[in-house]
Amino acid sequence: MERRSFTYQDLQLSYLDSGGSGPVLIALHAHWMEARTFAPLAAALAPEWRVVALDQRGHGYSAHASSYTRQDYLDDLRALYEHLGIASAILLGNSLGGVNAYQFAAAWPERVRGLIIEDIGVAPVPGTDDTSFSLKWSGSFASRGELAERVGPRFLPYLAESFRETSDGWRLAFEPRETEESQACLKGDHWRDWLTSSCPALIIRGQDSRVTNQRQLEEMAERRPASRLVVLPAGHVVHFDDPEGFTAQVRSFLAEL
Repeated sequence: MERRSFTYQDLQLSYLDSGGSGPVLIALHAHWMEARTFAPLAAALAPEWRVVALDQRGHGYSAHASSYTRQDYLDDLRALYEHLGIASAILLGNSLGGVNAYQFAAAWPERVRGLIIEDIGVAPVPGTDDTSFSLKWSGSFASRGELAERVGPRFLPYLAESFRETSDGWRLAFEPRETEESQACLKGDHWRDWLTSSCPALIIRGQDSRVTNQRQLEEMAERRPASRLVVLPAGHVVHFDDPEGFTAQVRSFLAEL
């Protein structure tokens, strides 16, 4: 994938683009992650689909921002559409990216051909809202190993691509205080947003996820037309834990559009 960037309201946003003439699928990562997490999916879908994976504000190679409201993320996504010169796209989002995807579809339904929502619901799951433990990841560390030890084995596989070596030492590409602000803005009941759009939707849940509730995601599929739920043997980041199963489900969904 080729790295490109554009500027929106003085904020530089970076993204990866698989290129080609196929229809566009925009992939949106979770908090703490970045566009590169979708590179294997992009390779698997090429050349039929052009996958554009955005480093959302404050993540990856995109700039840090002064605010992380719901509207901020949606405006960034709309700016990406304008930059790419596209009228519509498939939106795929994991966690934070999933909420951004279905809220964007609620606001601009004509611009979304389909939704792939990866392991995120529409209302908080008790016990999953507090991510303040990530604040201890802030700052610079003398070595990559020290940073890895601070992050810990549970999250290290998912965050390794966000490690950066700087003149001050090793640090994460994102700032945990900023993602805490973003997480606070993410909280709430989003049923109305989910039910507002009507494009085809695939919900993918990891059966071992600590973030989502099986019954709530079943209800999401039941209450919204043209929506279905698939459960795969994975945790919260399904495309990372079960890449083959995830890709197969995505490919099958795309073939039906």
